[in-house]
Amino acid sequence: MIKSKKTIIGRTDKADFPKLNLDEIDIKIDTGAYTSSIHCQDIVEKDGVLHAVFLDKSHPQFHGQHIEFTDYEETTVRSSNGLKEQRFEVKSNIRLFNKLYKISLTLNDRSEMRFPVLLGRKFLSKKFIVDPELQDISYLQSQYED
Repeated sequence: MIKSKKTIIGRTDKADFPKLNLDEIDIKIDTGAYTSSIHCQDIVEKDGVLHAVFLDKSHPQFHGQHIEFTDYEETTVRSSNGLKEQRFEVKSNIRLFNKLYKISLTLNDRSEMRFPVLLGRKFLSKKFIVDPELQDISYLQSQYED
């Protein structure tokens, strides 16, 4: 049997995004997706600066702050229906299992989706093994450690 240093994560969880001032955000683990995505609105690029508002008024963590990025890029993403679309991608961080990781997130309006954040293979590989029978492992662990 091969021993792995990867952490087991369930199909859903809650994570913190310290650079975005967002805590306990619902996330969905999607091994079918390559990139990770976060819900935001009012995405505007102006004079080399990317502006966005994360989440929306219906979300309990919505803070209405306009967050600016000077380090970003445009990328092409193939959605689950097979269509390609251009999205902005930003660098941020995510806290899972009380550990801070770097993460690249594409910005997308996910208001029609149940989960505001989708974690894809690009982030998951070499760090996590997904057990689809489990949920909220990181979040529950953090509740016991506080």
